[in-house]
Amino acid sequence: MSYAFDDLHVGLSAEYRKTVTETDVVLFAGLTGDNNPMHIDEEFARETRFQGRIIHGMLTASFLSSVIGMKLPGPGCIYMSQQLRFLKPVKIGDTVTARAEVAELLPEKQRVRLVTICSVRGEPVLDGEAMVWVPRR
Repeated sequence: MSYAFDDLHVGLSAEYRKTVTETDVVLFAGLTGDNNPMHIDEEFARETRFQGRIIHGMLTASFLSSVIGMKLPGPGCIYMSQQLRFLKPVKIGDTVTARAEVAELLPEKQRVRLVTICSVRGEPVLDGEAMVWVPRR
């Protein structure tokens, strides 16, 4: 689905869900070069306060790109900025729900402010807000 700027209204929302796998973490580490042992070395991570591996925070955040780029507003929008606050760790096997909700419309520049949140089992693990440009019809 794709929305034109004229179709959007405050309160409109969409979600994307993804269960994070071992393969996702390995591929993300390979693509980004972030081989922090917190993400890839169980023996190391077991000795930390998380008592095991956690997925990359930016991997969790990337699911926001999926909901924004593919659902709300969807194809054709341009991501301009994203503020993030990491709240809780995400582990391999967790299902992340990324949600975006229209918080403000700025018609003069065709921009939309979105409230963004990622959750696992209903608990927020990341929150923030995004600004996107959206084409008109």
